[in-house]
Amino acid sequence: MIRAAPLSELTGIRHGFFSRQGGVSDGLYASLNCGYGSKDSPVSVAENRSRAMAQLALPAEALCTAYQCHGTDVLTVDETWHPNDSPQADGMVTNRAGIALGILTADCAPVLFADDTAGVIGAAHAGWKGALTGILDATLDAMHGLGAHDDNIRASIGPCIGSASYEVSNAFRDQFEATDPENGDFFRPTERSGHYFFDLAGYVARRLQHWGIKGVDVVGRDTHQEETLFFSYRRACQRDEPDYGRCLSAIVLA
Repeated sequence: MIRAAPLSELTGIRHGFFSRQGGVSDGLYASLNCGYGSKDSPVSVAENRSRAMAQLALPAEALCTAYQCHGTDVLTVDETWHPNDSPQADGMVTNRAGIALGILTADCAPVLFADDTAGVIGAAHAGWKGALTGILDATLDAMHGLGAHDDNIRASIGPCIGSASYEVSNAFRDQFEATDPENGDFFRPTERSGHYFFDLAGYVARRLQHWGIKGVDVVGRDTHQEETLFFSYRRACQRDEPDYGRCLSAIVLA
């Protein structure tokens, strides 16, 4: 489990970016696969999620994860739910102690937020599409609705696909530059004509900084390259594998 310094320094906040190690799943899912959306055994996934929560000194039932769809919907969580009843959303916020907000990823960027002064936390699933269309903004708006203030919010961008691994097309880059020409800063040419490496974590960090979030941390781990530590959707596709596991990132008010 990886902890980010800006969040670790806050009072009454526990969090973790979990690797794929330390679980009971095998094969493609070895070993801490926490995603029910995979074709892994639900029994194994449940045990993995329980083990992850134990590292945060919580019962398995404290964990809330949503059905992520690369959108901009954000839930204000007042009570936990059963995984079978997971609502559709890509962001969650709460001011209730003991509820762990969880994000599942396999290359997308998990972003954890906290304002320990207001007692408000948030979590967002920021793939390229959600980041571009506003999931970060929507999550911050929802935190504001619970009393959080930008000056006090700290955020950490967890393990995601790194810029050296994320090759995209010219059309992909055009979508970003159409919204802001400065977004070209996050693309550098590859050896293939009309293709670029995209810095997802850097883009997410700038979006947060434009909001005035001062304490933005980037874990800086590449899920695609670090196979022993992280699941990767792109790596699975490149190998023509039938499925892939999901890593968990979670945050809770103690």
